[in-house]
Amino acid sequence: MIIRCRVILLTVILTACAMAGKAQLYPLESMYFQNQYLYNPALAGMEDKFDLNFGYRQQWSNFPGTPKTGTLTADFQPADKVGLGVIFDQDQYGLIKQTMVKASYAYHVPLNGTDEHLNFGMSLGMNNSRINYNDIVGDPTDQEVAQYNQAKPYVDGDLGIAYTSDNLSIGGTLPNLRETFFKTSDQRFDSDQLLFIALATYKIPFTGSDRDFVVEPLAAYRVVRGYTDIFDVGVNLDIKSTGVYLQGVYQTSHSMNVGFGYDAGTYALTFAYNYETGEIATYTNGAFEVGLKLRL
Repeated sequence: MIIRCRVILLTVILTACAMAGKAQLYPLESMYFQNQYLYNPALAGMEDKFDLNFGYRQQWSNFPGTPKTGTLTADFQPADKVGLGVIFDQDQYGLIKQTMVKASYAYHVPLNGTDEHLNFGMSLGMNNSRINYNDIVGDPTDQEVAQYNQAKPYVDGDLGIAYTSDNLSIGGTLPNLRETFFKTSDQRFDSDQLLFIALATYKIPFTGSDRDFVVEPLAAYRVVRGYTDIFDVGVNLDIKSTGVYLQGVYQTSHSMNVGFGYDAGTYALTFAYNYETGEIATYTNGAFEVGLKLRL
């Protein structure tokens, strides 16, 4: 009986690890348009406002161990050319809860045009994963659990660069520097690890200089360890006169995001739905995501 419980527990842990890796394949919708600081530290403090962004995603089917992701970011511009930010991220999948906190520093170099900048940034922080003993159905003293929880929190960081103007934004990031460059014995996740991401958007205004109607196409490229390179294509339709916007992003990892929102200037609300387009679609009802942006 003890051996059977141990096998079941180990299977749950390995399954949860695989689900954690999938989070790298299906990132938050808000990183594409609403909060690009999520993917690139060089975009911290781009405006002279204090920006707060909240995000939450969960699978539509609510069962024990349902994957959940919550994020909180804050960034501002304390001085000319300087941006500061902080990211708090928590993922829960099965028995495992993973928490990450990072602080970011960005430097924005003006170019020839007043609206053009070359931006550099880096993030540094702590990453920690733990199994919640209270959620275990079986033997909580199992050595597999104890060994997992004995792994210490580790320092990790990101490096980013971006070119921005009023219309164009192009950026690239090397995330998870520890996992990319430093191999250690307590490495928890070896597959589906994000190694590089590049993202570009371009705003096309219509109805004159007041930009009552803006179409913003997007293209992204992601390199993930243990997985085929992923291409993302999408578009954001922003109806300025009403504050309403519509979004859609297709990912070659067999996933599609559709969303809508409302931007009132001082705040913005977003709701998105992610659904599978591959064979796994028959086993999941997709996931929903909500986002809130405050400009203080």
